[in-house]
This record gives sequence, structure tokens and C-alpha cells, in this order.
Amino acid sequence: MPKINFVNEKVTVDVADGENIRSVARQNGVQLYEGPHKVFNCMGLGQCASCNVIIKKGSENCSKKGILESLFKWVHPLLGIKILSNEGKDVRLACQTKVHGDVDVETHPPINWHGEKFWG
Repeated sequence: MPKINFVNEKVTVDVADGENIRSVARQNGVQLYEGPHKVFNCMGLGQCASCNVIIKKGSENCSKKGILESLFKWVHPLLGIKILSNEGKDVRLACQTKVHGDVDVETHPPINWHGEKFWG
């Protein structure tokens, strides 16, 4: 049975194969959303990009990025900034990422405005 380890919250949960990170987080009291997104979000449809997380370990045990995640990198300001400021890290949408093995997840990835590659 796969495990999801929410690194910041120090919570480890056994999950069924193919469950998405968002549903597991919500069932176990892990807060994925910040600010107004706690109330106003797309309810897991992959449209608001506010449930973004970093897969710290085990990205090979996650589903491949779908078209929403691939497109949002370039057109959605929130996710685009998170990806660009976390260069080299696996930023994913929790609602679109299905787990097929053990993974470590960092919620609320920071924005590194002064990152080495952020401005060019």
C-alpha cells in the first residue's frame, strides 16, 4: 500500500493505489490552500492551480503530468511563478497527481523572487 508523507505537517498516510494527493490531504486534515483559496478554489477540477505542491521524493511513483498541468505552466500566473521560482523541483497540482507508490510531498511551496534563474 503506497504512503504519502506530508513533509511540512509531519503526517504520513497509507493510501489506495491511484488516489490523488488532494483528496488524501483533505481526508487527513492537511491544508493545501492559502488565503482566499481556502474558500474559493476549483474543488479539484485542476483549473485554479492553488493546490500546488512539490514532490520531494518519489516523483516516479506519481502519474504523468496531464494537459492541464503542462499548459498551466505557461498560462496560469500562480503555477507559472511557483514553477519558475522552484527551478529543478517537481511542482505538481495535488488534485491532478495520482499516487502509485511512496511519495514525500511539500505543501505550500515558497516563491523565491530572488532565485538564480527566476528573472532570467
